[in-house]
Amino acid sequence: WAAPQRLLIKGGRVVNDDQSVEADVYVEEGVVQEVGPNLNPKPPSGLTVLDATNKLVIPGGIDTHTHLQFPFMGTTSKDDFYTGTKAAVAGGTTMIIDFAVPQKGCSLIEAFNKWKGWADPKVCCDYALHVAVTWWSDKVHTTGIFQFHEVVPQKQMVLLQLELYLPYNTCTCKVYLADKESIKKLLAMGITGPEGHALSHNEDVEAEATHRAIAIANTVNCPLYVVHVMSKSSARMITNARNEGKVVYGEPIAAGLGIDGTNYWNEDWAHAAAHVMSPPLSPDPSTPDFLMNLLANDDLSVVGTDNCTFDTCQKALGKDDFTKIPNGLNGLEDRMSVVWEKGVYSGKMDENRFVAVTSTNAAKIFNLYPKKGRIAVGSDADIVIWDPEATRTISAKTHHQANNFNVFEGMVCHGVPVATISRGKVVYHDGVFNVTAGQGKYVSRPPFPPYVYERVKQREEEEIKYLELSPVEY
Repeated sequence: WAAPQRLLIKGGRVVNDDQSVEADVYVEEGVVQEVGPNLNPKPPSGLTVLDATNKLVIPGGIDTHTHLQFPFMGTTSKDDFYTGTKAAVAGGTTMIIDFAVPQKGCSLIEAFNKWKGWADPKVCCDYALHVAVTWWSDKVHTTGIFQFHEVVPQKQMVLLQLELYLPYNTCTCKVYLADKESIKKLLAMGITGPEGHALSHNEDVEAEATHRAIAIANTVNCPLYVVHVMSKSSARMITNARNEGKVVYGEPIAAGLGIDGTNYWNEDWAHAAAHVMSPPLSPDPSTPDFLMNLLANDDLSVVGTDNCTFDTCQKALGKDDFTKIPNGLNGLEDRMSVVWEKGVYSGKMDENRFVAVTSTNAAKIFNLYPKKGRIAVGSDADIVIWDPEATRTISAKTHHQANNFNVFEGMVCHGVPVATISRGKVVYHDGVFNVTAGQGKYVSRPPFPPYVYERVKQREEEEIKYLELSPVEY
């Protein structure tokens, strides 16, 4: 263990979600101590100075959706918590939120402890956990609420799943049966390749699921966060709901913003299979541009990755049956550069919106703000020096993830992280790592983030007042 560095980042433009200013940043004990022009902290001994001239100084990225070391479909995702988080810092991401997914019969607290046990010895940056509600029984119903107090900060969001699980499950079953019939027909027709995955998952199903989730959440005055929004129709559902004042947030993923589902028809089976995920990438090549426009205009809120990597051999488990291809692809290392290229470099969003969708909004929604997601006095020193003029070409030959395939292969990205700082320590600088397995910390998140729940709380108070003033006669 080494004491956190004293750092001075000089000459850059500090970019937060709401403003950009020419300023230096001084860091001590892993926390931002000063932000301002021409800082000159004393004593000079033991001070590391990083030159950020002509560069941006931005909050470290937060990836809200990863599956590292994930047991799934008969195998385990290729990137564990070490290789995944090491790649993350190389790409400018300083925090991830991974999913603990209980198997049937496993309690929420058991799943939480299992995932935390995997992560703690390996993580190179900070992390938190979402705990999924994947099965239902009286035991979950009677014990789940107590477990939520221990492991799930956003209780109300998850309780929506619990309390409405049975009616919701009816809908899920109908969707599943429809997909199952489609799969049977495709296999009977001899369509066994990756294109069958896209053909058997109709975009309308994603839109219907999104619509029902929005309707249920609004009925019980509960905020809703929709993960990996992949299609135009699903995104429109979220946009319409937000325009109507509903508390809904949409999360597109880097792959859905950078590539499209035409890859499923690639003549190279391994290439096509590498793109298999659920929901699938949209086969409409105009979808990534459409989603990026919505992200730029605040109709969608946060960019995750759903990072869940499987190599060519693992994907080959489904060589003769697309239903057996492990679902998942990469994005953790390349998310920031892909969003800059497709969003900022293309002229769709400015640097402040870039910070919002890659870091700040996630910090606000998941109650990490302003410790994370902002460069300000008192914030954790999770900082990236970003060169907007530099370029890099994404390739599996040069990336740091454990997988042998990169779905962004050959994409030229303007915007490159020069240095990544995690809790005041320079963990990546000019292509050189300074990381130790286990140096990241688990970050506990208090329940009911004000950014999400202030409107919900106000509506509940107004509803109570209305009911008190309008007694019902029986």
